[in-house]
Amino acid sequence: MFRKEFAEVIGKTGMVPLKDLRPLMLEKDPSSISEFGLLKFDFFDDIKFAKQVAENYELTFIDLSKAKVQEKVIKLLKKAQVLKYRCIPIQKTAKAVSLACYDPSVIEFRAEIQTALQHPVEFILTNIKSWQKIFDRVEESIDDLLETIREVRADSNDENVAEEDIGDDVIHYVNRILAEAFVKKCSDIHVEPYEKKFRIRFRIDGTLQEVASPPKSLALPLISRLKILSQLDISEKRKPQDGRIKLMIGGQPIDYRVSSLPTLFGEKVVLRLLDSSNLELDMTKLGFEQKQLNVFLNGIHQPYGMCLVTGPTGSGKTTTLYSALAELNTIGTNISTVEDPVEFNLEGINQVNMKREVGLTFAAALKSFLRQDPDIIMVGEIRDLEVGEIAVEAALTGHMVLSTLHTNDAPSTVTRLLNMGIEPFLVTGALNVVVAQRLCRKICESCKVVHEASVEELVSVGFAPSSAQKVKVYKGEGCDVCNGTGYKGRVAIYEVLEMTVGIKDLVLRHASSDEIKRQAIKDGMKTLRMCALTKVALGQTSLAEAVRNSSSDKF
Repeated sequence: MFRKEFAEVIGKTGMVPLKDLRPLMLEKDPSSISEFGLLKFDFFDDIKFAKQVAENYELTFIDLSKAKVQEKVIKLLKKAQVLKYRCIPIQKTAKAVSLACYDPSVIEFRAEIQTALQHPVEFILTNIKSWQKIFDRVEESIDDLLETIREVRADSNDENVAEEDIGDDVIHYVNRILAEAFVKKCSDIHVEPYEKKFRIRFRIDGTLQEVASPPKSLALPLISRLKILSQLDISEKRKPQDGRIKLMIGGQPIDYRVSSLPTLFGEKVVLRLLDSSNLELDMTKLGFEQKQLNVFLNGIHQPYGMCLVTGPTGSGKTTTLYSALAELNTIGTNISTVEDPVEFNLEGINQVNMKREVGLTFAAALKSFLRQDPDIIMVGEIRDLEVGEIAVEAALTGHMVLSTLHTNDAPSTVTRLLNMGIEPFLVTGALNVVVAQRLCRKICESCKVVHEASVEELVSVGFAPSSAQKVKVYKGEGCDVCNGTGYKGRVAIYEVLEMTVGIKDLVLRHASSDEIKRQAIKDGMKTLRMCALTKVALGQTSLAEAVRNSSSDKF
């Protein structure tokens, strides 16, 4: 379909007068605006457009925006075939495979597709946005990705062992594991040797799942292969080592941060996947509620002060800090970070890897930063009094300081600084805002069902009685899409504490974290539990997951 046809269809729908489309039709390149390009125009209604196209070509129109399409059906065509034919399998019966398309010209591929599927096909037309939503679930097959894997060597001439010392089968097996981890969007790979077993587990959406149990005889060569890739010393098996693997998979650069640890029955290796394409730097998409986002933005946009993010390992603190840096990163600012280690490269920001062995600690780097004319400083973590005092001093002398702490909630962060030995008047003078966060697993949309919960149960976890009578909660039953877990993806919950006058007064009086929490709630702070229950009411997460990720509120 070319632009002239677009104009005719749009004109029939009445979305916009045909005369207003003439300037678009006079463009030099008549194919430069595709169906997807039309989405950028305010006047364009893709539902009306699709219905009119369906009528013109005598096809059935179906809005698939809420359709539950099985993963095994989508996988009937490879990603390359979906891109070529511009259609996605959405249902298979004995009679035919139903293919969703947004462009009826794909019907000319009917014979090719039927040969590929070895099954008759029928076409249905859907709107562009619905098609995109299903296409986002189309994954390249692991076999396709295996052909694209290319190692990107770091700048080093140190080769511990020749590649030929490792068999082709082991090399292929390792590549398959790395590709499968990428496809399944796992965050960590655990390679674990035991006395009678050798297993591989993936951490997906925060939960470890066993994915393979290779023969015990493969343990040594497989671990050696991983150490070669990450440029570790394969002859050293007595002490922990850290390294990094850089690969190109499906045309995307992927980093694997590698840690080896001697255990009773061999070395355990853990690989953390660092996929820059999954890094979300748009603060509006992180999961903050609007009021929370406003408080956080106000805190980081102050001319000086300290903003802290707290939460357990794997709770998304790095993403929140990086998104804050992206928000603050302008030509007129000098930003420096010290991290352990640097996870993602941010253009325009001076990032430093902490190296204890050469004396480059958080404290040493902070002291050096203050001689580098900084505007904004990020330190990976405030672990002790020395780092805390330097960070506070920097915040009080005209710099914006971002960092993390490991505490259970936002009010505890304030008391943690005091317990380190930092004076209360320094804390109140330096601290702008504290963000506590967790990641809750999202309910799988493909197997989402209503969860029958009593009013008493809902009230007991924190819902107001009036809300408990009206709220509808959901859960996932478990399906192929979510590997039987009932969850797919994660959503963040936040607790954003603003240093109000009332809280500062409590800090100066050495108040407890419970007293600070009461005052913060009085000042408008939503606790982690409150935020989690909001996600439950929105149907994003389950009641069990919300309770698991947030402590109950006593106030």
